[in-house]
Amino acid sequence: MFDEDNLDEIRKSREEWEAETLEPFLERGERKDRFATVSNHEVGRLYTPEDIADVDFEDDLGFPGEEPYTRGPYPTMYRGRTWTMRQFAGFGTAEETNERFHYLIDEGQTGLSTAFDMPSLMGIDSDNPMSDGEIGKEGVAVDTLRDMEILFDGIDIGDVSTSFTINPSAAVIYAMYVALADRQGVPREDIRGTLQNDMLKEFIAQKEWVLPPEASLDVVTDTIEFAIEETPKFHPVSISGYHIREAGSTAAQEAAFTLADGFAYVEDCLDRGLDIDEFGPQLSFFFNSHNSIFEEIAKFRASRRVYARIMDEWYDAENPESKRMKFHTQTAGQSLTAQQPLNN
Repeated sequence: MFDEDNLDEIRKSREEWEAETLEPFLERGERKDRFATVSNHEVGRLYTPEDIADVDFEDDLGFPGEEPYTRGPYPTMYRGRTWTMRQFAGFGTAEETNERFHYLIDEGQTGLSTAFDMPSLMGIDSDNPMSDGEIGKEGVAVDTLRDMEILFDGIDIGDVSTSFTINPSAAVIYAMYVALADRQGVPREDIRGTLQNDMLKEFIAQKEWVLPPEASLDVVTDTIEFAIEETPKFHPVSISGYHIREAGSTAAQEAAFTLADGFAYVEDCLDRGLDIDEFGPQLSFFFNSHNSIFEEIAKFRASRRVYARIMDEWYDAENPESKRMKFHTQTAGQSLTAQQPLNN
């Protein structure tokens, strides 16, 4: 907290600046546009310690790696360990995508991210009439375990982490990947990666589903329950705000819906009888990152803080790994459209 006398001086200085410097400048013809973030939160012309006079450093911010993890889940963050680099890739056939995967690994990529075509995303085989015109158009077609074997031919999945951006049929793709590990002789407990598998955000934003909400939630929880026992290093769900933001939400709404979805999964797992400190460490999140850098930082920090406290106070999590919000973020697609409309 700031000393009250010092704040009075700052307040007085700010008022003098506005009267003596800002207003005369504006009167000489400076545009008086209203400045706001992409979420329409107004941005002031000037900020001083007075604006954060009520912030309790220890309670609201704290240090990285300490609860409530506002400033990051780990003490050194990316100075101690570089983030995993994955370029989203899926080219028509499993053979073409495998070639791309090898190229990306040779160029230094530290993980793989798989883009599926629409039939695969919806759990429809390539030879189904509903797949006509869509096979391999926006990603790779994976219908069978043999396709999965070709996709990772020559790649030891014990050495790389793999992200699968797929939801309604996520459990099937996950089963194929586990079967592939068995065939490669990689222990299940050693495979690493992330399955998006977030059906709640599908009903909110992306609109890809096969089953109704309650049944979809059951399948997600089934996947989490299996992962606890069989693939402890693999994230069986990536609770996603990205698509919600792309569908038109503000930053605050993105955080709110994403956290609400996450806690819905937590409660369904608890209703199943699972231990919060067994499945909590395997939950992961996925956020959108727009151009208003301070607003995005605030969103990430607020989300970490709320998540840690609710996992502690509502669900009695004790394991620090259950309270650390681990998330991936990527560039907002909306922010690219104006520059490259044909690509976006």
